[in-house]
Amino acid sequence: MLHRAAVAAFERPATYWHCLPEYAQARKAIWNAVNPHTGIRRIDEAFPNAIRDGINDNEMFIRFKNGATWQVIGSDRYNSLVGAGVAGVTFSEWALCNPASWGFISPMMRENDGWAAFITTPRGRNHAHALFNMAQDNPDWFAERLSVEHTRAYEGAELEEIRLTDYIALFGEDIGQAQFEQEYLCSFNAAILGAFYAREMVAVRNEGRIDPTLEAIPGRPVHRAWDIGVRDDTSIWWFQVAGGQVFVLDCYSASGAGVDHYAEVIAKRRDEHGWQDGIDFVPHDAKVKEWGSGRTRVETMRGLGLHPQLVTNAGLLDGINAVRQTLPRCVFHSRCEDVGLSALEQYRREWDDDKKAFKANPLHDWTSHLADSFRYLSLAWRTVPSTAFLRPHIAETTAARVRMVPPTLNKSGRISL
Repeated sequence: MLHRAAVAAFERPATYWHCLPEYAQARKAIWNAVNPHTGIRRIDEAFPNAIRDGINDNEMFIRFKNGATWQVIGSDRYNSLVGAGVAGVTFSEWALCNPASWGFISPMMRENDGWAAFITTPRGRNHAHALFNMAQDNPDWFAERLSVEHTRAYEGAELEEIRLTDYIALFGEDIGQAQFEQEYLCSFNAAILGAFYAREMVAVRNEGRIDPTLEAIPGRPVHRAWDIGVRDDTSIWWFQVAGGQVFVLDCYSASGAGVDHYAEVIAKRRDEHGWQDGIDFVPHDAKVKEWGSGRTRVETMRGLGLHPQLVTNAGLLDGINAVRQTLPRCVFHSRCEDVGLSALEQYRREWDDDKKAFKANPLHDWTSHLADSFRYLSLAWRTVPSTAFLRPHIAETTAARVRMVPPTLNKSGRISL
């Protein structure tokens, strides 16, 4: 794809990007990487000095003699990208990239009749799996899966040695075999190593709890759980509590915007779906950090007509345990699939390569804020006032005797009220 970008830049002078999951990772993997077979820096092989007009090492940017440009970027900083002239973008390790980056870049690329390429190793049935399946069925896309059996990069005894020594000896028979199949056979079925909610998310999918027909119950509030970023993402989940179930209706994540932006997003969702406003559950630091206006975020949110309420101040491990208890109660609308559910599936412990073990703390990447806001949802949903669930005609009835009957599940697993 580096070679293809070089050719494309001279076929059509424009802006071209090569995107990796993280900006810091991009510098190591592409910009500074040396081809071990030749001893030459990869970008020097792909973009020889003879075709360059200039280079900016700090920004990992090359300008060619015909005016075209090529730059290395990270999906963790997608919202800072500028350059409406982008005509080609390569996403490398797409399964680990922030899927929102494609939503940001796609309109610019399409407006310029450009192209996009996604190369990746599978990482479970996440947004990369969904994109691959779509591309296979869409005549406007090309999709190809090449395992080691197709490429023959390794064969016979050498491949078996890799399976036994690099995977099974390190991870055990079951997980090692699954990881080997993921890396060498391009299998989407292997669980993500170190994922906090692997078992619970498999159950969500296997039990059919991702439903494109899920609707909010009329007359009942739809609440929101926030994780508020300072210099990075702010994430929101919309949810409704129905007896012992949690209907998760939508999610949203963006970076570099003020609370007024998120208030507009919330208003748009409310108008589009007819949702009744509920509580905005926010972390404790919302009463300390400011939006730059000299007020706390809670005060600013109230000024915009939102209804902030602080979530119980629990530790990280207690919050993760709350998510594990909450996920079996959740039914998700399919609009949460690409970003929200992918984040929950990929939220994982950081790997210590020296100790060959997972650290206790989570890896901080694009999944962190969506996972954190869902953690606040899990800590908050049981505290929703019960009066919020009474239908108006019952709430206004004083003469009648009301007996509260526990909700029951119908055959599809949905709450019957």
